[in-house]
Amino acid sequence: MKKIVLFALAVVMLAGMLLLPASCGKKEEAKLICGITDFEPMNFRDASGNWTGFDTEFARLVAEKLGMEIVFQEIAWAQKYNELESGAITCIWNGFTANAVESETGVPRSQLVDFSYSYMLNQQCVVVRADRAGEFNSVGDVAGMTAAAEKGSAGESAANDLVGDGGSVVDVPAQINSFIEVKSGAVDCAVVDILLAQSLVGTGDYSDLAITNIPLDSELYAVGFKKGDGLRDRVNTAMKELYDAGTLMELARKYGLENTLILDTTFGR
Repeated sequence: MKKIVLFALAVVMLAGMLLLPASCGKKEEAKLICGITDFEPMNFRDASGNWTGFDTEFARLVAEKLGMEIVFQEIAWAQKYNELESGAITCIWNGFTANAVESETGVPRSQLVDFSYSYMLNQQCVVVRADRAGEFNSVGDVAGMTAAAEKGSAGESAANDLVGDGGSVVDVPAQINSFIEVKSGAVDCAVVDILLAQSLVGTGDYSDLAITNIPLDSELYAVGFKKGDGLRDRVNTAMKELYDAGTLMELARKYGLENTLILDTTFGR
């Protein structure tokens, strides 16, 4: 009888050991780790130091629908693909311009990641000191200038095109840093996402800056996933449900983005 009991205990212990890795794997799969930067109004910290913003709340809503724990991981934008490939983040969810190419390689971003449906319109814009706004009226006025742009961003690519061979682009770690370069006079202008510029330029610390009327190409925001990650399709489904229910429009109004919210289901499939 004693041998039978010992044998039964051994079987139970072995079963527990075999199930342990599977349980750990399942828990890891239930975590949505979003790679972000400080980018108002998409992802930024509130007065208490907590992450908030349109993309932040949007990601939380999607994670809730999918039954996943959400984590926001601040990253260096230039390292976004390395972070994704290494598994340090699950996705890039930070006003990520999908219809763009990487400035250093010329490779379309759609070849590097699998994109979700696009959900917002954007474009790059040129920001200058308000006392110099009269100098910048057309694309040609930026040629030969010095511009600041976030390294690895769509703005960097646009800045290189704008300043041309006679100009130069100063890389900064985050878009917000480009405003400091302009304020100090270290550069002539900054090239950033217009949604960021509209949120900050002309107010507070940036009251002495202005957005020029120089027209640049329109862009689309989407969430980037590692190639072949089936989670992308689940996120797409959740996105559409939130859009159809009017939840996303309500969230967009909260951040003054109702005129740029879209849901292009032909994109990212």
